[in-house]
Amino acid sequence: MTTLHELHKLGQSAWLDYIRSDLFTTGEMSALLERGVRGMTSNPTIFEQAIGHSDLYRAKISALASRGKSAQEIYDALVFADIKAAAQSLLPLYEATDGEDGYVSLEVPPAFCDNHNQTEAEAHRLVQLLNLPNLMIKVPATPEGLVAFENLTADGVSVNVTLMFTLSDYEDVANAYLCGLSRRLKNGQALRTVSSVASVFVSRIDAAVESLKGDALPDLLKGSVAIANAQRIYQSFQEIFEGDAFAELRANSARPQRPLFASTGTKNAAYRDVLYVETLIGPHTVNTMPPATLRAFLDHGVVKRTLDENPAHTKEILDACASASIDLDAIGRDLKKKGLDAFTKSFDSLMETIETARTSSLS
Repeated sequence: MTTLHELHKLGQSAWLDYIRSDLFTTGEMSALLERGVRGMTSNPTIFEQAIGHSDLYRAKISALASRGKSAQEIYDALVFADIKAAAQSLLPLYEATDGEDGYVSLEVPPAFCDNHNQTEAEAHRLVQLLNLPNLMIKVPATPEGLVAFENLTADGVSVNVTLMFTLSDYEDVANAYLCGLSRRLKNGQALRTVSSVASVFVSRIDAAVESLKGDALPDLLKGSVAIANAQRIYQSFQEIFEGDAFAELRANSARPQRPLFASTGTKNAAYRDVLYVETLIGPHTVNTMPPATLRAFLDHGVVKRTLDENPAHTKEILDACASASIDLDAIGRDLKKKGLDAFTKSFDSLMETIETARTSSLS
């Protein structure tokens, strides 16, 4: 039994925040599944690194270009192939857990983040073309993204809501999920077929706080603000999904929307490399880890329930933030904008790389 299996015994699923074609051709993904990985997430930056910074996809790009495919068609072919391979490898787990785990996430283009109609249309296009029961569409938690999320939930699409940083982010997303499910219930549609996770980005909060305060940051808040923020969000999850707000939906077989902890790689070398895994362990949650963090946790992670073990300490940290004039809502808004900008840059860079490779193969 690995630490990931121990993690799951406490109710948390470990997902891999990474995708590349050789995971599926070398047997690496099969080995990760045996060691306890239960899902996979992707984003534009991950695909940009995989396709734009390796030679694994060059031959496919040339072959598709020779058949007259556009850059967008080549992008779809490459990304869809990886997503399908991931979904196929995860399908037995999806079926064995009745749709609890075994998902792979694919993000809509970040340029659509401020247009819910475009987001919804692209989500439905991806769902229709891929036709995978264990696909989650990733939608950012922007105001328009929340509209799209509610509508997609009402339509029966499973969604990973991403780029969440604050408690207010989380509560807006949870409310949109409840509204979408309530619309399905009113229309007499099945609720059990819909799944969702709420992706809370963790380590970037600490990095932003440290950058903002520098040497003036109190010792109590070093490496602890992001954890307390995530723990407070988990308290809200418990209040919403274990309380009256979800009661009718629960009685009609709806699934709770699990908090998913993302950006869990440690950015400050002074902190333990598995800090944002060990301190956020609790039932009905997911932690999606980049490869280095996953390897570290398999090697020396300590597994015990920590997410809600000391709510008084969580409150102490958040109160100390307020006393130190650390505005987590403002930090969250800034980080969301930077995240969207980074994903847009990665997506645009990837499309440029594909177009350059496409045209050069034809010359």
